Amino acid sequence: MRVTIFDYGAGNLHSLAKALAEPAVEVAIETDPVRSIDTDLLVLPGVGAFGAAAQRLAPGRDAMRDAIRHGLPMIGICLGMQLLFDASDEGEGNGLGIIAGRVQRLRADRVPHIGWNSVEPSDAGTLSVAPPTTVYYANSFVCRPADRAVVAAWTTHETDRFPAIVRAGSATGVQFHPEKSSAAGVLFLRQLLADALLPGRTT
Repeated sequence: MRVTIFDYGAGNLHSLAKALAEPAVEVAIETDPVRSIDTDLLVLPGVGAFGAAAQRLAPGRDAMRDAIRHGLPMIGICLGMQLLFDASDEGEGNGLGIIAGRVQRLRADRVPHIGWNSVEPSDAGTLSVAPPTTVYYANSFVCRPADRAVVAAWTTHETDRFPAIVRAGSATGVQFHPEKSSAAGVLFLRQLLADALLPGRTT
């Protein structure tokens, strides 16, 4: 199975590639947004700023959006989750528009939100893989979906409750960093991968 990480050009993706690697999985890093969708599963990583990432995504935005809408399995992590939405207050440019809504700054005194926090599954039933109960965050912005039915889990920082996990069709987004969330986070990431590529398989 081929897994492709789209590289926005910001940050070291080694830890994410290592977390995704399994004997039956070939992980590649691709800087071209169009070539990145020639894969079995696309991963949008969680490093960088929205404006710069949207600019790198722009030449292949329509092709990537159409591929995801037509069933290409996709996992978005932190910034990668935010790119599923229409736009962001963090910077200019368009997201993929897979999920209607906007990315906004956290409504909290302590920003950025860095460190461990709990995850509360929602009643939406949109995710077949149980998330870890505690995960690692590093974010200043969060997603505000127009329809809360896409939210599979929530997290609260101070008084701001925001989506921890979203699911829309073949696309799954996580606001936290599973690759930095100890063994439970890595297991969750690999279960998401297995669920996307081989439904019914257990990891």
